Amino acid sequence: MNATGTTDTAVITLAEDELDPYVTHTASRRRLTGPGLPATAGTLTCEPLRRDGLRRLADAMGDPGSRLAGELRGQLVIGELLAHDGAVTESVLLDGATGEVSTTYFFRDRPDLMDRDPLAPSLEALVRFATAVDELAGLRGRFASYAGRRGPRAAAEASRRLLAVFEEGAAGGETAPLWRMSALIRPLALVAGPGNRSGLTLDLPARLLDEEFGAGEIVRFEEVDFPAALTHEPTRRFLREVGLPEDGVWFSLATDVPLPTLEEFWADDARGAHLPAGADRLIRLGYLLEDTSLVVDGDTGAVLCWSEAEAVLRPLNADLSTLAFTLWLIHRERSLDAEHELSDAYEQLADTMTRTLAAVDPVACDPSRTTPTDDGWRYWPGMFEDYAGGGLCA
Repeated sequence: MNATGTTDTAVITLAEDELDPYVTHTASRRRLTGPGLPATAGTLTCEPLRRDGLRRLADAMGDPGSRLAGELRGQLVIGELLAHDGAVTESVLLDGATGEVSTTYFFRDRPDLMDRDPLAPSLEALVRFATAVDELAGLRGRFASYAGRRGPRAAAEASRRLLAVFEEGAAGGETAPLWRMSALIRPLALVAGPGNRSGLTLDLPARLLDEEFGAGEIVRFEEVDFPAALTHEPTRRFLREVGLPEDGVWFSLATDVPLPTLEEFWADDARGAHLPAGADRLIRLGYLLEDTSLVVDGDTGAVLCWSEAEAVLRPLNADLSTLAFTLWLIHRERSLDAEHELSDAYEQLADTMTRTLAAVDPVACDPSRTTPTDDGWRYWPGMFEDYAGGGLCA
């Protein structure tokens, strides 16, 4: 076995004798001994090959009581899929006889429940697919021209280009859910550009929210609605001119104006005794969960969430522009799910949504603790991952 290159470009290759007797598929042998596989490419890592060598799934599982299905026992473990936080989600398998690549979840206590799902028709296609998604995320390679482009048209073009890579590589077969959702959702990060005009993180395209939610569903505020504590002018302007949807999947806007500070909202309630420091400058815009208020810092425009039950103040979004993008992204995803059934692969969908949001608003997904009571949990990734709640389902 050999690994060459820097951390970002390292490839893993195997010697001919390391493939025997497991890999008989000619193209797979050629790939593994020649160009090799990337150590890491976006969601894909082939580090298990470097760490453990080429192993049958039965050997990797310890062959517990021969309960692993016969068709799985001889599959070869060549890599793993990684979540946005680096956690392993699924193992990547190679069929040494056909060259087909699939994924499986490891259930060490119940190997009889394990199954595999198609990922790519070949190792060549797997590398091409993973590289294309990685290039989109970094706006390099075939997507380098999008580095200075933003807007719905750029997002739609990037989506078509990425989907074409997958469809060509699938050679007439069905594109695996991971790649399909990557082509449909990841390019949505290109919809909004840097906030040169707004003074916020993003400049949203004109009428983006109106067209997605319906003009009648967007609430815009007037100066009389703002408390004196709201001094951040870009935030005031956003609420006046752009507005926010009244209802989202995990968000409801308070429409009983004028907007109160968090201190004013809880003034007559005993729970107000546990409010965070600076509650007199936190403007309550609405609520997320039943006991969680969405607030904006009147001085900075930062958007946070206050859990009354836990007495914890956490970052939610960088500002109102990225909050609006988040609500738009969720609404758009649900429309796409209705058409493409993306939520059938729910865990992959949740991770794709988090990666897309993080590309636009790292604050929303960064677990670094920023307030005295912050525990690192982040609302949007947490909601995306809530399979039981199923909020990403159409």
